[in-house]
Amino acid sequence: MSKTLERWGSKRAFILAVTGAAVGLGNIWRFPYVAGENGGAAFLLVYVAFVLLLGIPVMMAEILIGRAGRQGPMQSLGALAVEAGASRHWRWLGLFGAFTVFCILSFYSVVSGWSIEFLVASINGNFEGASAADIGAGFEAFLDNPGLLIFNHSLFLLMTMAVVAAGVAKGLERLNNLLMPLLYGLLLLLAGYAATTDGFGTALAWLFLPSFDALTPSIVVHAMGHAFFTLAVGACALMAYGAYMPDEQSLPRAAVAVAVLDISVALLAGIAIFSVVFAQGMDPADGPGLMFVTLPIAFSELPWGSLWLSLFFLLLLLATWTSAINLAEPMVATLQGLGWRRSRATAVVALSVWLIGLLSALSFSTLADFRPFLGRNVFELVSSIPPDVFLPLGGLLIAIFAAWVLPRDTVMTALGAGERGYQWWRAVIRWVSIPLTLIVLLSGLL
Repeated sequence: MSKTLERWGSKRAFILAVTGAAVGLGNIWRFPYVAGENGGAAFLLVYVAFVLLLGIPVMMAEILIGRAGRQGPMQSLGALAVEAGASRHWRWLGLFGAFTVFCILSFYSVVSGWSIEFLVASINGNFEGASAADIGAGFEAFLDNPGLLIFNHSLFLLMTMAVVAAGVAKGLERLNNLLMPLLYGLLLLLAGYAATTDGFGTALAWLFLPSFDALTPSIVVHAMGHAFFTLAVGACALMAYGAYMPDEQSLPRAAVAVAVLDISVALLAGIAIFSVVFAQGMDPADGPGLMFVTLPIAFSELPWGSLWLSLFFLLLLLATWTSAINLAEPMVATLQGLGWRRSRATAVVALSVWLIGLLSALSFSTLADFRPFLGRNVFELVSSIPPDVFLPLGGLLIAIFAAWVLPRDTVMTALGAGERGYQWWRAVIRWVSIPLTLIVLLSGLL
C-alpha cells in the first residue's frame, strides 16, 4: 500500500503535536467546571485513574493503527483490515472519525472565538471595576450579537486553517514547537500568581485532598467521559499523527508523556482558576460560565487583575488554537488520501466547518428557537452528541480493531514495546479499556 511521505522531524515534535491535539478546551474550560460540579479532588482522583486505564491504552491503539498504515485514517484502516483478512468496511471508521472531528471543530471554533473577544476586552481593561451584574449582562449581550460571534468564529478558523495549509513540517510542527512551550510558560506564570492569593491553600486542598464520601456513580461516569474527551481519542485524529510518527520512537513512552503533559495542564489551570475563585469567595461549581463570567468577576477585584486576566485568555486562545489545528489535520489527511491536493482539501474543510459553525454561532440569537432534535439548538447538539456519543463509539471501534482484528506481529511492530509491553497493553485494552469505553458510550446515550 502507498505510504505517506511526511514525518514529524523529531520525537519531541510528535509528542508536542499529540499534546497540542489533546490540550485545549477540555483542559482549561471543561475540566475546571466539571471538577467544580463534581467535588474537586474526588473527581480528579478518578479522572487520573481513568486516564491510565482507559485513555492511554486507547490512545496507543489509535496511534499504532496510523503508524502501521502510514496513510490517512480511512486508507490505513481499509488496507490493514484487508491484510488481516477482515472486512474492508473498517475503512468507514476513518470517515466517521473525520465527521466527528468536523462536528467538534464547528462548535470549537465558535467557543474559541469567545477567547479572542475576551482577550481584547481584558487588554482594554473593560472588566476593571465592573460589577458582577454588568459582567454577566455583557456576556449575554455578546452571545446575542450574531455579527460579533461570526467575526470571531471566522477569524479563529482562518488562523487555524492557514497553519494546516502549510503542511506538517512547515505548519503544524513549527507552530507546536513554538506555542506549546509558551503555553506551559503562561500556565506556570499564572499558577505562580495564584500562589500569592488568599485562595491558594483552599484551592490545593479542594483539588488534592479527596473526600471519598463525595464519590458517586455520577462522578465516576463524568470522570470516565472527561478522560476520553481531554485526550482527543476516538476521532482518528491521533491515527493521522501516528502515520507521521518517527520509526525509532517508543509509542508507550510517547503516550505516557502526552498523558502526563495533558493532566499537568488541567491541574495547573485548576490551581490558577480556583485560587482566584476561592480568594473572592465565589462558587467553584458555576458550570460552563466559570470561564467567561466568574473569572472576569473574580479578577476584576484583584490587584493587576486586567493583566492576569489578559494572560489567562491568551493562554486559552493558544491552547484552543493548537488543539483546533491538530483536529483539522485528520480531515485534510483523509481528503489527501483520496488524491486531493493539500491546498484544495484545506479550503474545502475550512469552508464546510465555517458554514456549520455559523449555525452554532447563531444558536444564541437568530436561531435560538431552531431546535431540530431533542429540543436542543444546533450549538447544544454539536457540543454534546459528538463528545459524549461519537468519541466513545469511535474509541470503542478503534480499540476493538487494534486489539482483536490486527495480527499480533503488526501490533507488536507498531507498538514497539517488546513482548512484555505487548502482553500488558493487550490485556488492559481487551479486558479493562473496552468495557470502560462501552460504559462511557452507554452513559452518553442515556
